[in-house]
Amino acid sequence: MTETILEVRDLRTSFFTENFEVKAVDGVNFSVPKGKTLGVVGESGSGKSITSLSILRLIQNPGKVVGGQVLFKGQDLLEKSEAEMRKIRGNEISMIFQEPMTSLNPVYTVGQQIGESYQIHQKMSKKQAIERSIDMLKLVGIPSPEKRVHQYPHELSGGMRQRVMIAMALACNPELLIADEPTTALDVTIQAQILELMKDLQDRLGMSIIMITHDLGVVAETCDYVAVMYCGKVVEYATVDELFRNPRHPYTVGLLNSLPRHDIDLEDEELAVIQGSVPSPTDMPIGCRFAPRCPFSTDLCVERLPELEEDEDGNQIRCWIYSEEWTGDPEVNVYEKRTTES
Repeated sequence: MTETILEVRDLRTSFFTENFEVKAVDGVNFSVPKGKTLGVVGESGSGKSITSLSILRLIQNPGKVVGGQVLFKGQDLLEKSEAEMRKIRGNEISMIFQEPMTSLNPVYTVGQQIGESYQIHQKMSKKQAIERSIDMLKLVGIPSPEKRVHQYPHELSGGMRQRVMIAMALACNPELLIADEPTTALDVTIQAQILELMKDLQDRLGMSIIMITHDLGVVAETCDYVAVMYCGKVVEYATVDELFRNPRHPYTVGLLNSLPRHDIDLEDEELAVIQGSVPSPTDMPIGCRFAPRCPFSTDLCVERLPELEEDEDGNQIRCWIYSEEWTGDPEVNVYEKRTTES
């Protein structure tokens, strides 16, 4: 049986105002097997990034992790002190943040920013840290690393800045890497290079990865497992092969149907869209969060929230269609593949 390096149980993170509690992450469960990649997908506002920040205890006011467990190698990170978390962040667990231009400090050189991890976690001297930073820049494929290590972020291209972010994250050989939209705003050529680099480094270093993205193409290329999130909840969890071969939640199907397909003539058929919009976080539906947009919704879906149920293969689904209580069409086919006339 595959060893699990991270297990998230009933994670709940809320943001508080004078009048509302916004449940950004509401009872999230998933696990990350050692040496594997978990993709976390969903629309903007689904809770993907807040989940990753909650794992590392980086939620700032007015947000707060209000419940659950984050078990890293069997130890609950939510029970650790801030001093203990500082020893873990950037060392055992690292994160690649969105937008490298805003995540990198403009007044420090690349070498100073990569080297900080070595100085804090491995107690290296400044000179040793710079030497190791040059090695990391070589590892992530940046040319002339001896020169680049003394440059500032604005002197680098977008692709190079993203490689610097990866070098920073991998400096101390973390066991778990959280990559939050690591290819955002990069052109497709650079995007492919970054994804290939991350996969190569994972194979070499044996680390686990949480890949946060809205791009199912990235998931198909890089991930072993997928957690689909909608309105702060996981609605489907499966292996990548199973999710693309046999998606079960109507939201997952909607995401897949919205992808361009090479076997479809777009002159004859338009891309499918998910009708409606994501509900307001201050006015969530009582029942299934997706019910107002779901073509299969019944009164049961509107009135009651389904639990995340696990099947015999270990895949998980949050949908009444697969429950004994389902009152709709018993022969409903959630996934109707789009085809073209031959």
